[in-house]
Amino acid sequence: MQANSVIKISLLFCFYTLLPSALLAQKQMENLDRGVLAVRTDKNQVLVSWRILAHEFEKVSFNVYKNNVLLNETPISGASNFVDETNEDSSYSVSAIVDGKEQNSSQPVKVWKDIYKKIPIQAPKGGTSPDGREYIYMANDASVGDLDGDGQYELVLKWQPSNAHDNAHRGYTGNTILQGLELDGTVLWSIDLGRNIRSGAHYTQFMVYDLDGDGKAEVACKTADGTVDGLGKVLGNADADYRNSRGYILEGPEFLSVFSGFTGEFLATTNYIPARGKVSDWGDNYGNRVDRFLACVAYLDGKKPSLVFSRGYYTRTVLAAFDYRNGKLTNRWVFDSNDKGNEAYYGQGNHNIGVGDLDGDGKDEIQFGSCAIDDDGTGLYSTGLGHGDASHLGDFDPNREGLEFFMPHEVANGTTIPTIDFRDPKNGQVLWSVKGKGDIGRGVTADIDPNHIGTESWASNGSGVHNTKGDIVSTNYPTAGRRGASYNMFAWWDGDLLREIVDKTVITKWNASTQSTDMLLKAYDYDGMQLRSNNWTKSNPCLIADILGDWREEIIWRNEENTELVLFSTPYPTEERIFTLMHDPLYRVSIAWQNVAYNQPAHTGFYLGAGMKKPKTPDISLVKTNKAK
Repeated sequence: MQANSVIKISLLFCFYTLLPSALLAQKQMENLDRGVLAVRTDKNQVLVSWRILAHEFEKVSFNVYKNNVLLNETPISGASNFVDETNEDSSYSVSAIVDGKEQNSSQPVKVWKDIYKKIPIQAPKGGTSPDGREYIYMANDASVGDLDGDGQYELVLKWQPSNAHDNAHRGYTGNTILQGLELDGTVLWSIDLGRNIRSGAHYTQFMVYDLDGDGKAEVACKTADGTVDGLGKVLGNADADYRNSRGYILEGPEFLSVFSGFTGEFLATTNYIPARGKVSDWGDNYGNRVDRFLACVAYLDGKKPSLVFSRGYYTRTVLAAFDYRNGKLTNRWVFDSNDKGNEAYYGQGNHNIGVGDLDGDGKDEIQFGSCAIDDDGTGLYSTGLGHGDASHLGDFDPNREGLEFFMPHEVANGTTIPTIDFRDPKNGQVLWSVKGKGDIGRGVTADIDPNHIGTESWASNGSGVHNTKGDIVSTNYPTAGRRGASYNMFAWWDGDLLREIVDKTVITKWNASTQSTDMLLKAYDYDGMQLRSNNWTKSNPCLIADILGDWREEIIWRNEENTELVLFSTPYPTEERIFTLMHDPLYRVSIAWQNVAYNQPAHTGFYLGAGMKKPKTPDISLVKTNKAK
């Protein structure tokens, strides 16, 4: 680590920790509605839940109505859910009470017949690649945003062809399709990225976020000649075909485009930074390392969101930040590991990315695997521990100030590079690590055991489950049914503060008393729906996020026929009062990057787990809603 980086971090951290929180920047966030959800959990019970918005968290209570009849005897000031003992399928609404005055009621919602909602989808028409191979389309990763400014979330779904390829493998692919969807399945638009964008986990990182604060989310991704927007407009040369005989795309212009989340139309396009240049400069001559892309949204100025898109992580690494303001894309900064002074950042990236206020200055930094980039585009630190497949950023240890970062390593060598490390992300200090050799391709951290404060961490290195001090607390691994150890995704699903394990199409829960795992939900054959996960061994749902109801997370899987997305919500009541996770800035930007490359679970910027303190109200400002006509 460079000495000047240590001095810079120390001065910034000391300065900003002395400032009153009111003087720090407020991050622009979505102005969401109440998100009322009514789910039938058995034939005689309905669970009603709703959002607590961050700005009202300290002072608001609620009334719950069924068919306009008040259900609660006194205002609900605790957790934002209510169990109605009824076998009737009624309509429910919720009104907030602020300073003793009841506010306008939410729009009434009907009861779900079960704990899931089916969202009908229709796959794009398949085709035949130049080598004569037929392909079909499968629903893949999804994201959420308020696309039309009504305070409710809509989906952006990526359709991926069955011949999608990792960069390491040759072969033509079909086009990647992005689609905007209402939660009832209404198609808002479709964007065809065209033949000059290869399909696979490493090419199209699509960001869904309100970038300019107009109340409606935009969609941003890498584009090329032949990309067609939601209104049918073609970018560049519609006839261009830059694919070579191996199916790689190693020539032709590359762009970054922002689309309207409401119509899918082009709003702004600029050249992609960095240009590919000479392919072999990225580590090979056939096109693998040159086309490794990541992306995220970050509050680089502490107020408004910016886009960060990157290229390369095995060798040369370049990140470019962009602002979308007043209809224009402008480049904020570029970080290049080839620049003088940045040599330590060469080859330190992951198959994923993290964003958060690492150094306590109110602005976001980019956690890029074994290194981090400051909000101004300069290097924050580099550990030199190299590439990895998984990473986790959040407040994992409530006994420490600030955030923590957990990561397994692909090039553990038994001496200088550990199999896993648990790190202070503001300066790269390794708090604990485990020695060993090998490619440790999986690793996770989450609070699953109430007997140990903070999260538990484990990985495919065989060392067991560790607490926040690095001590081994179990040699048994959490599992996903009969599949063996689970290292993929999590959800806050049941009523307690612990996190549940999501892998393939099941949800399990660690049983601390038996040191084993209990099954909570077998979604794969729930009601005979034949649900499937995505991305091969990554085995992730389309999305896990706090989309509706209270702070617990919803999970979206696809069915085998790719005719439905199925959104599951918890059947469990809770006694825990927490504002919507989507108003926690670290969690919200984590949902934006969840679909990037090797999907990782979102975490919060405050400690959410057993023994947690009441979360502080985040320093955010809400945009004005702007319902599109």
